[in-house]
Amino acid sequence: MLKKILKWAGIVLLLLIVTLSITVALRQNLKFDAAYPAITSSKDSAALARGKYLVFGPAHCADCHSPSGTDSLVNAGMEVALSGGRTFVLPVGTVHVPNITSDATGIGNLKDEEIARSLRNGVGYDGRAIIDFMPFHNTSDEDLTAIISYIRTLPPVHNEVPKHEFNMLGKFVKAFFIKPTGPDGAVEKTVTPDSSVAYGKYMANSVANCRGCHTDRDLKTGAFIGEPFAGGFEMESQVDAKYIFHTPNISPDKKTGHIKDWNETTFISRFRKGKLIKQSPMPWGPFSRMSDMELKAIYRYLQTVTPIEKINKPIMEVKS
Repeated sequence: MLKKILKWAGIVLLLLIVTLSITVALRQNLKFDAAYPAITSSKDSAALARGKYLVFGPAHCADCHSPSGTDSLVNAGMEVALSGGRTFVLPVGTVHVPNITSDATGIGNLKDEEIARSLRNGVGYDGRAIIDFMPFHNTSDEDLTAIISYIRTLPPVHNEVPKHEFNMLGKFVKAFFIKPTGPDGAVEKTVTPDSSVAYGKYMANSVANCRGCHTDRDLKTGAFIGEPFAGGFEMESQVDAKYIFHTPNISPDKKTGHIKDWNETTFISRFRKGKLIKQSPMPWGPFSRMSDMELKAIYRYLQTVTPIEKINKPIMEVKS
């Protein structure tokens, strides 16, 4: 009797495994629908200047989309080719950063609205869901137009970047958990730069991605799993893979907040010093291009977020 039960249990288990494997395989190329934002690239000099500033400054596109080996230039806040090719090894597999120059291997064949949809609504030109690691869902229409307008002007660099390589876990996650992420509330047509808390909130959440790195996240899906700005997000150094970084708590908690004793002057001064630990994943180079006004706005906003008492692991440690 026991042998018969075990036999049927084995058959059922095998059928479940086969069914799951087939289902996962069939769901690898899911297509999603999302609205195309009414964004059209511009040749206006002010828009291009704003776009260039954002791309190589607070939006820090160069920190991911620059080729390997250009770290020292990026850290210095310089302008480099955005031809992609960097790799990020995640629990779900290897992610390859795309080429965003105007070459056909980059964005040369994409329409403005296709690029805008991928940034705002998390759906690629081919309908795939994009892993949510870019913060531009609530970027204003004006700034999104500026970014797309400027990258349209980047000199073409021919670089065929491989597609992401998902492992078994990654294929399972991709089949059931990767969904498009869109705006959180209404998107502003324009946001005026100033030193206000409101502008600091915009920069910290929708441009510079302070929240995206200083909030713990699930590296399998990109989902936020921690309290905003309380840190704890683990990242491998792109400069030296033997180092692991844990983002600090930058909420205004009086006990555990990393910047609890900083004032505006201290905050700005730290950004002006640039990257002090060469293995750090913090985009100090691009951020060093931010104006004092914008840094004041971010600092002032951070003082208003919910204080979270949380002690994280050391900022830098050697991978075990």
